[in-house]
Amino acid sequence: MKGRRAPQKTRERNRPEAEPAGKRVTLPRALSKLGYCSRTQAERLIADGRVAVGDRIVTDISAWVDLSTALIKVDGREIAAETRIYLMLNKPRGLVTTRHDPEGRPTVYDCLVEFDVPHLSPVGRLDKASEGLLLFTNDTEFAQSLLDPITHVSKSYHVQIDRIADDDMLAAMTSGLRHDGELLRATAARKLREGDRNSWIEVELQEGRNRQIRRMLEALDISCLRLVRVAIGGLELGDLPKGSVRALTDSELKDLRRKVAGKAIRD
Repeated sequence: MKGRRAPQKTRERNRPEAEPAGKRVTLPRALSKLGYCSRTQAERLIADGRVAVGDRIVTDISAWVDLSTALIKVDGREIAAETRIYLMLNKPRGLVTTRHDPEGRPTVYDCLVEFDVPHLSPVGRLDKASEGLLLFTNDTEFAQSLLDPITHVSKSYHVQIDRIADDDMLAAMTSGLRHDGELLRATAARKLREGDRNSWIEVELQEGRNRQIRRMLEALDISCLRLVRVAIGGLELGDLPKGSVRALTDSELKDLRRKVAGKAIRD
């Protein structure tokens, strides 16, 4: 039996990401396609004996199911495909990007109280002191594709610093700076405007290193006064008020999908 199924697994792994729901997929991927959780989370649920197909508990993360016929349950509750939701939030400063904070701090979910979607998750993060565009979705494969380093989806930030930006500083950010032994590089950096003692710069990144812009500025002995993400892959924050949420339009969503290089994301 194992000898006959092995080639089928190989073919399945080589299929494009956009395969129809009626084809056989692994159980972790099925839960992901249904919008219930990520594949990694699904593997933990399965290993813990919390997932059943029909009336049978399945603990094998490599088990296969047919989404067109399988009845999948988690903790005894049937899992059905949720309506896909894609939102943008203008994150205010001071909120942490998590659903539950052990320290009791306000979170980005305080801005989403009108959206009763249990599996709505942020696409990436903004740290507590950062502001601006943050995406949310229950489409786990779409989120993973946007975050995948190989897709090179650009992100643009407006950053206020405690000095006047000059060409040498901007060139250093694009040529690369070392911080804690890690080489950090911006795709582009330019000056936006300046005052008497500080200035605003625009920085573009194509990778999601932790606190990347703040760490590059620290390497240059420059203080970051404000950091606002203004765009992701051409999707702009625009004039969305701070703390407000809106759904992405069909054209915005299609444009984001086109920006994901090397991925086929199911509509």
